[in-house]
Amino acid sequence: MNNTIFFVSGNKNKFNEILPVMLKNNIQIQYFKQDLIEIQSKRIEEIAKQKAKDAYNFIQKPVLVEDDGLFIEELKGFPGQYSSFIYETIGNDGILKLLKNIRDRKAVFKAVIAYFDNNIEKYFTGEINGKIVEKKLGFGWGYDPIFVPEGFTVSFGQLHENGKKYQISHRFIATKKFCNWFNKYRDEKRN
Repeated sequence: MNNTIFFVSGNKNKFNEILPVMLKNNIQIQYFKQDLIEIQSKRIEEIAKQKAKDAYNFIQKPVLVEDDGLFIEELKGFPGQYSSFIYETIGNDGILKLLKNIRDRKAVFKAVIAYFDNNIEKYFTGEINGKIVEKKLGFGWGYDPIFVPEGFTVSFGQLHENGKKYQISHRFIATKKFCNWFNKYRDEKRN
């Protein structure tokens, strides 16, 4: 069994975050740069599943894709599955403006890792609770500078700067679940 998997995404930052987890679990993965069309759905699981099938159809090799979203409680889950589009249009400053004078700033970052190899279709979810800060803290990419995970006093952006984000993030949780499953799946295929 060829155990090289292709992580298909237009965002190499996502690949860079999962790479240490994959290497630690002895899973060979390569980055394949390709923007994938995202279907309209209320569930990021459905978006990730369709992206995985589309990615497989494009390269005809085992693939992993990831879809994620920032769900802000006070905004009824917005931006949610539209997080990428909202980030590109209003960015962190726009989210902070929407929450101006709002005290309850609870949010959840959710990631779905989807695997597809034309025989097996699996997906793995990771979530991390936290809050949206009142002003940006640190750098990083996406919403990292405005999200502080529960139990921390620093943002994902600051955790990214010191190499700690990938060890606790929603993406880490989903990737770890995938690795546990894939290693069992690979071992069964060898026997």
